[in-house]
Amino acid sequence: MTAPNILVIEDDTLLNKFLVQNLQNMGYQAHGVSHLAATRDFLKSNEPSLILLDGHLPDGSGMDLLRDNGLPPVVFLTAYGSVREAVQAIKAGAAEYLVKPIDLDELEVTIKRVLENAAIRQDYQFCRSQFQNQQRTKTMVGHSLSMKKVQDHIRAVAPTDMSVLIQGESGVGKELVAAEIHRLSERSQRNFVALDCCSLQEKLFESELFGHEKGAFTGADRQKKGLIEGADGGTLFLDEIGEIEAPIQAKLLRVLETGHFRRLGGTKDLSADVRIVAATNQNLEEMSRKGSFRLDLYYRLSAFVVTVPALRERRDDIADLVEYFLSNHKFSRRLNKKMSHTAMKEVIAYSWPGNIRELKNVVERAVILSGDKSEIRPEHLTFSSMHKTLQTGFELSFDHEPTLEEIEEHYLKFLLKKYSGHRKNVAETLGISERNTYRLLKKYGFSEDNMPELARTVSCREVLV
Repeated sequence: MTAPNILVIEDDTLLNKFLVQNLQNMGYQAHGVSHLAATRDFLKSNEPSLILLDGHLPDGSGMDLLRDNGLPPVVFLTAYGSVREAVQAIKAGAAEYLVKPIDLDELEVTIKRVLENAAIRQDYQFCRSQFQNQQRTKTMVGHSLSMKKVQDHIRAVAPTDMSVLIQGESGVGKELVAAEIHRLSERSQRNFVALDCCSLQEKLFESELFGHEKGAFTGADRQKKGLIEGADGGTLFLDEIGEIEAPIQAKLLRVLETGHFRRLGGTKDLSADVRIVAATNQNLEEMSRKGSFRLDLYYRLSAFVVTVPALRERRDDIADLVEYFLSNHKFSRRLNKKMSHTAMKEVIAYSWPGNIRELKNVVERAVILSGDKSEIRPEHLTFSSMHKTLQTGFELSFDHEPTLEEIEEHYLKFLLKKYSGHRKNVAETLGISERNTYRLLKKYGFSEDNMPELARTVSCREVLV
């Protein structure tokens, strides 16, 4: 590896040569200049890893150079030991300062520390930019009425500091909703930290969330900061919040109410400015009534609720989601794949118990199975084994013996709900033309305005037989 390059800016010729020689002996590349003008000429064609900067130069003050943008880390050198000058140097952007006469051991330790800190900051900025790029590629896809409602809720609550509870089945994209809330909030420049509440046992979960002190438990040989501290100023996303144990619920409630917490095994109260967004696929209100989840914590978390619909409730979005997954998979770019009409019909008709996560897996598997073919056909689709072994039936419920027209009306309502009012899909399922489907809609008073509401009130349902 190339040794770091250090620029020494010092007007004392003997000290300049002394520093350059000793830096080279330490294994660094070093170059010395004695004036601001020579410094600026050097920086036009060179990018040193670090600068040692004297505070007083023949043609100006070292503070003038410090205020320039784009400098590498600077260690400020002063012959006076002035606290005021040192504070000014740090405020102006210096990473460290040293008082003359220079102690070589102190100089070596300081340079090593400053270079290591600069590398850590650079790595952090790189990782942060990579994460932000990944988040930008994760787009909320969908134009259905139910998804527009979710997006409206996100835009409404994001600018506030209110806690948010995201409800929905597994695989509907609750973490994506949480990340979007963070992205649109005033905390977007700070960390978005996610924790799966059902992946760790109680003690490990508490340590991961709150941190721990040295000696808190067997193997705790050093202090560890928790994710709450990592999310300070940003957003903490707690996925599957209904899985946490009662003792953790109490501690989390304290964070929500006071902003204070203690590390595991600690005695000091710590504070963190963190916004909590939680998600669950369970009915927390019902759990609270049964005593398995704290009611006061539920009220705190549910200050604002966003409900993400299941994929089967937003079938209008399936084609767009398929197109998105076909365009954004990372393992094959040989062909621009598309899905055939018959394959798309099967995808839209499927019940998707695993929601968007399952759809993504099915599409990506189909990309692989279709090989060199540009079109994905039904034989390339692989649904769950339950879907293959069980047939879908329908149940119509009436409190009286229905007429044929009542059965027809209820079945039409069911199909409107299943296909989100998409007349073409309804017509294909009924085996009639779109024109005749339109006549049926008109016959039973279904219009564009009341169609979604009527679909929600349907009393028939899909059953497995």
